[in-house]
Amino acid sequence: MSAPILYSFRRCPYAIRARLAITVSGLSVDLREVSLANKPSAMLEASPKGTVPVMVLPDGRVIEQSLDIMAYALELNDPFGWMDLVSPDAMAQIALVDHTFKAHLDGYKYPERYGNRREFYRDAGMEILLTFDQACEQEGFLAGPKFSLIDAAIFPFVRQFAAVDTLWFEAQPVSSLHAWMGNMTNSALFETVMESHPVWVP
Repeated sequence: MSAPILYSFRRCPYAIRARLAITVSGLSVDLREVSLANKPSAMLEASPKGTVPVMVLPDGRVIEQSLDIMAYALELNDPFGWMDLVSPDAMAQIALVDHTFKAHLDGYKYPERYGNRREFYRDAGMEILLTFDQACEQEGFLAGPKFSLIDAAIFPFVRQFAAVDTLWFEAQPVSSLHAWMGNMTNSALFETVMESHPVWVP
């Protein structure tokens, strides 16, 4: 049987979270790195939304959302129990990041597009990260005593926030969050999912 096709972009946080779950599950995929400036017609035919990640299964089914791709992979194989800590409260954390925090991140990262209110968006994003720091201080991770789907889904966005101004972020009083992020950033898993691939050409 042919492997699922995964349309991806190396730096996209949504694609990173999908690749994290796929890698942990051991699912073999045909990874197609795309250029967001020149999206392949095959991807657009499968998913007209035009954003990554997109997974096309061998039977023709298309999974268009990163969290759904994560769940699909982990339902096939979840060797570290990433799904064990999934709960309504945990999913609310992810929803907070996908909507509110992502909006703050965009305003912080691209201030010229959002009224040049960089510090406003930075500080608003940091308020959310302070709650994540408290969770990590209490449990070690965002949703409990071990790394889970919640950590994998949120980490790429925290990483992107930190990268806007690394020195400023490192100076913030969120030592537990710093440790959480450092452990993931320096892991073999993250190194694997961030390997470079040439842009796919049909």
